[in-house]
Amino acid sequence: MFEYKIVARCPETGARAGEFTTPHGVIETPVFMPVGTQATVKAMTPDELEGLGAQIILGNTYHLHMRPGEDTVEEAGGLHRFMNWKRPILTDSGGFQVFSLAKLNKITDEGVEFRSHIDGSRHFMRPEDSMTIQQKLGSDIAMSFDECVSLPTTPEYSREALGRTIRWARRCREFHSRRDQALFGIVQGALYEDQRIECIERLEEIGGFPGYGIGGLSVGESHAEMYRVLDALNPHMPQDKPRYLMGVGFPTNLVEGVARGIDMFDCVLPTRNGRNGQLLTRFGKMNIKNLAFARDFTPVDPQCGCYVCRNFTRAYLRHLYMAGEILAARLCSWHNLYFLVNLMKEARRAIIEGRFPAFRRGFMENFMGGAYLDGRQ
Repeated sequence: MFEYKIVARCPETGARAGEFTTPHGVIETPVFMPVGTQATVKAMTPDELEGLGAQIILGNTYHLHMRPGEDTVEEAGGLHRFMNWKRPILTDSGGFQVFSLAKLNKITDEGVEFRSHIDGSRHFMRPEDSMTIQQKLGSDIAMSFDECVSLPTTPEYSREALGRTIRWARRCREFHSRRDQALFGIVQGALYEDQRIECIERLEEIGGFPGYGIGGLSVGESHAEMYRVLDALNPHMPQDKPRYLMGVGFPTNLVEGVARGIDMFDCVLPTRNGRNGQLLTRFGKMNIKNLAFARDFTPVDPQCGCYVCRNFTRAYLRHLYMAGEILAARLCSWHNLYFLVNLMKEARRAIIEGRFPAFRRGFMENFMGGAYLDGRQ
């Protein structure tokens, strides 16, 4: 039911083009996965997401547990039917939100005690609880419960959290029972290369994980530090399983991640930034609020084929944003999602056609040039 197949490699960088088979379709990698935290990708309908090329989206275990509750979703026929999305879904474990969003009370080897960010009610989540919730949600890919450490942290605490992550992963593996749902392990270890390597080796000893997430990055460290960790981890990751860099969505991070053997990415960046008037183009970031765009009747990105760039101008988007119109958030999110989804499709084509190093150089040079940042042509 779940199979990962590499169809092409870049011998110079280690970039991979693959196919991951799931019950709701084959995911072509590398892939960017839009985030649908509360059973919706903000401002977008499922048909629109499908139209812009999204292959898989995410749901959030913590938020869906808080509301409407996993029992409601299960009664509706599972997350796919509840939100009318027919393609694959990945659910995170809820661990990141438990540690970063909720008011945390106590971490023990048994689980985490916390208060809801909605109403302050007290909850306790164990690895088994995370598995129960995700199995009721019915996602194609579930993530094991882990402890995501905030940065900076000491080697001592990182190692303590790593040990807990391994123990929790074993309990998740033993408890998980849905055969139509793949359970991914999560590699932790902060910025300590030796701990990262140890974590993947110990997860592999547990066995039975058809894929791995790499957590605890893009949480405040520099890009160079992220790349250093990925470089160290890359040769120790299983070659025959997909690799998912969690919570990473900045365009240069995606391209550099692909160059380091990453297959899957997700982030709220395209919709969050879109709601704030920031657009992504192949020539850098664009702030649509800038006065320079008030009479600019060209597309956001003349080389982009998305619905927004084919139908509207920078001047119109700026007008919508300055007028406080809801459509501004929708169109800006739409463009950003298309940009990242199709950036990974372009990277995939470049890998298959044997030109990924040139694609990587060209993209980095254009994007880092930032020609559109202040409205210059």
